[in-house]
Amino acid sequence: MTEQQKHFPEFYVTAPQPCPYLAGRQERKLFTHLTHEKPASVIDNLLRGGFRRSQNIAYMPYCEGCQACVSIRLVIDELHIGRSMRRTLDKGRCLDAKRVPPEPTSEQFALFRHYIDTRHSDGGMADMTVLDYAMMVEDSVINTFVTEYRRKPEDPLDTDVESWPLVAVALCDLLSDGISMVYSFYDPDIAHSSLGTYMILEHAEYTRSLGLPYLYLGYWIDGSPKMNYKMRFQPQERLGPNGWVRV
Repeated sequence: MTEQQKHFPEFYVTAPQPCPYLAGRQERKLFTHLTHEKPASVIDNLLRGGFRRSQNIAYMPYCEGCQACVSIRLVIDELHIGRSMRRTLDKGRCLDAKRVPPEPTSEQFALFRHYIDTRHSDGGMADMTVLDYAMMVEDSVINTFVTEYRRKPEDPLDTDVESWPLVAVALCDLLSDGISMVYSFYDPDIAHSSLGTYMILEHAEYTRSLGLPYLYLGYWIDGSPKMNYKMRFQPQERLGPNGWVRV
């Protein structure tokens, strides 16, 4: 491998396969490997420019005749918190959020499996083992962190945070201009608390506390009901042929 190959990305394209979001369509991905030899600025530019990270692979849709997948990011300083979201934030007062290193635990995996088995048993992650989960969390060459959300006990004298029930987890990357939410999951048995929405709002506040302007939410997919929830967060910017455009 030449020095240029070590420092700059080489891109590849996957073979067509059924799209997991839009029935009757085929998907392909453009991807490159992320290594320690790649300059941090190059990786940062990829992840700010529409690529998503899965372990040490950066990828983006490369589907012929389809542009349904659109990268979105929230404009933190102007984020509108409506009445419904305020109720969600109020519900979240019973949770303790803690940033921890990207180190997988058996407690996280148990919650992950319960989430997948309940919500996405027919999805691409249905067969993930404990080793697969460990790789998803810890296999990263950039600044990655995990947020654990634990339910506070009713007893104010119980200060053993590690013993509090783990109800949600978010895996995130820290970029030069914001935070990218890579993957999150939660206890599906308490979904009435809108934990998915709460994690986005809580990370938006954390992004603000770091003085960063954007929270990256991955792809919104036109025509996929699973992605409609992302439209609730405004204002946001979408990545198009001419760069990021506010909608």
